[in-house]
Amino acid sequence: MNTLWLLVDLTLASLLLGLAAAATLTRDLKRGVVLFIAFGLLLAVVWARLRAPDLALAEAAIGAGVAGALLLAALRNEVAIEQPRPSPVAVPPRALDMLILVLGATMAWALLESFRAADPARLASQAYAALDTSGVSNPVTAVLLNYRAYDTLLELAVILAAVLGVLSLAPAQAAFRPAGPVLSSLVRWLVPLLIVTSGYLLWVGGHAPGGAFQAGATLAAAAVLLRLGGMSRAGLPGNAMLRGVLGLGIAVFCAVGLLVVLAGHNVLQYPPAWAGGLILLIETAATLSIAAALALAYLGGRPQGWDQTTAQMPSTSRGDTA
Repeated sequence: MNTLWLLVDLTLASLLLGLAAAATLTRDLKRGVVLFIAFGLLLAVVWARLRAPDLALAEAAIGAGVAGALLLAALRNEVAIEQPRPSPVAVPPRALDMLILVLGATMAWALLESFRAADPARLASQAYAALDTSGVSNPVTAVLLNYRAYDTLLELAVILAAVLGVLSLAPAQAAFRPAGPVLSSLVRWLVPLLIVTSGYLLWVGGHAPGGAFQAGATLAAAAVLLRLGGMSRAGLPGNAMLRGVLGLGIAVFCAVGLLVVLAGHNVLQYPPAWAGGLILLIETAATLSIAAALALAYLGGRPQGWDQTTAQMPSTSRGDTA
């Protein structure tokens, strides 16, 4: 049995390296994106094989699903992107190869050095030891929303900063043409299913694989489907409410931190009796913010009516109906 699993692992590793090489070496951008999506899906299988279901869900939903959709949306302007333009600096190909080898060797050395210098007391055992006071029974959620809540708060800030960058670029790309009967039927069936799945992942994250990032990515997938079905706003709320939803995750996170300080604790140090409810509250707000941010990134810019200039000059939207 061990030999069989060894063969499975070697096959997975070989396929993963092959897909990574093919995705980066191909000159066809669309083929590269498809290979990247296949790489993400296979990587999700690898995480599942390594008994890391939370990472497998996140990789499938965000790494392969939403990221692949964003890359395909960017390829709508492929003609403009592939126009030949002179390179300001000519870099010899062998220099790039040497740079990649040096970076690879440095990363390998850093990885080996981290194993040598690591604390013999494993973090996993410490996380399990404090699980009873974390408010949840899923150790991954306990780490992300309790032990390392600062990191998750900063991750939400990074997502908000990224979507602000998208909004500052230009008006959103033009909507797709109205969907045909087959895609319309799929949208009607899949969107409610994705919304229910998102709610399930949010709820189950406290005691099983799931949580805000997986739930937000699944909800954003529903928005992508609506966009592909011809809805220009992808089901997003009005602009005033959308602004509030984008900042809701960080606002609730900070409000909870302030609340526990007023209760006599350190920032984001939840009282054990409140921890479960506070974590669910934070994850609910984070789910909505993440979904709105990813949906706006898929739109590729400011939705119609986002600011007065866009409302007065609708003709400035990029391109015509695809």
